Amino acid sequence: MEAWEHFDADEVGRRLGGRLKMRHLKLLLAIERHGSLTRAAEAMASSQPAVTNALAELESMFGAPLFARGARGMSPTELGRVVLDRARAMTQDLDHLVRDMQAVVAGHAAHLHIGVIPFVSGQMLSAAIRRTRPEGGRRLTVTLHEGTSDQLLPMLRDHVLDIVVARASSAVPRDEASFEVLYHQQPRLIANRRLAARLARTALDWGRLAELDWILGAPNTPMREQVADLFLGAGVAPPTPIVESYSSKLIAEMIAASETAVTIVPADIAEELVRIAGVAIVPYSFGWTLPPVAMFVRADRPGRPVDLLFAESLRQVCREGPLRVAAPPLTPTPAGGPL
Repeated sequence: MEAWEHFDADEVGRRLGGRLKMRHLKLLLAIERHGSLTRAAEAMASSQPAVTNALAELESMFGAPLFARGARGMSPTELGRVVLDRARAMTQDLDHLVRDMQAVVAGHAAHLHIGVIPFVSGQMLSAAIRRTRPEGGRRLTVTLHEGTSDQLLPMLRDHVLDIVVARASSAVPRDEASFEVLYHQQPRLIANRRLAARLARTALDWGRLAELDWILGAPNTPMREQVADLFLGAGVAPPTPIVESYSSKLIAEMIAASETAVTIVPADIAEELVRIAGVAIVPYSFGWTLPPVAMFVRADRPGRPVDLLFAESLRQVCREGPLRVAAPPLTPTPAGGPL
């Protein structure tokens, strides 16, 4: 911290504005990734003396060391971590600029990078994308990145993503992202239509459900923990899943083909799977405390006009309510038929 005692923001700003180049930022990221000047030089097809000189030039611009040298390699200093965070964001912004240019050349308005957790309605997202009409009426190009909230929110912070649709969380630092709640999801048990018909003839029995073949998401995720809580709340040990997956396509195919497989998914996802895969919703009523679905944006600056347009389209779709489809009737099962 001693190097900061005489920190002159104006002077540092002048030095960076006149001398900092994108190759400097890529060098910093390479040193962080490889932890060695030699390996960073190899990765950048450069020589170690050239990389050493470039780092010295960079540290003179910032007026303090950016990396500490140790027996285990190079690690960022406190200032270095701040610079690296911004370097990642700036290089991502450059990549996004190229994608936006590519979109315009192809006759589109811009390119959006949207992060989305599993089990968010594809109908909802596609409706919001279709409604987003930038000035001139040109359409967007979009890349959807699927992952857990823990994976997506750092990507938003680092400017890899423009908007994230994930579960609301107060654990996200306010200086990194802000969110607004879009809607709440209710749970639904889904099964093969014949199995669903048999289950519908009996009262909800968590003990009997635990004996079926469950398809669940990964451990330590909100959905998996909620399902476990439902069983534990009924005094039943949670089932060990036969398959762990968040792939709606895989879940639908396994449920539709099996007389013993079940899962619990949000209602909007259950309704989509009824429509596209012919599974059925078991008419049981139960609740959970899963956080609502929310839209996250970076807190450090307002989004581009196209980001704001998509955000408003998403709000409108959610205000109008879920895109519901009618569930097909359950096939009746003779009294006394097996569960």
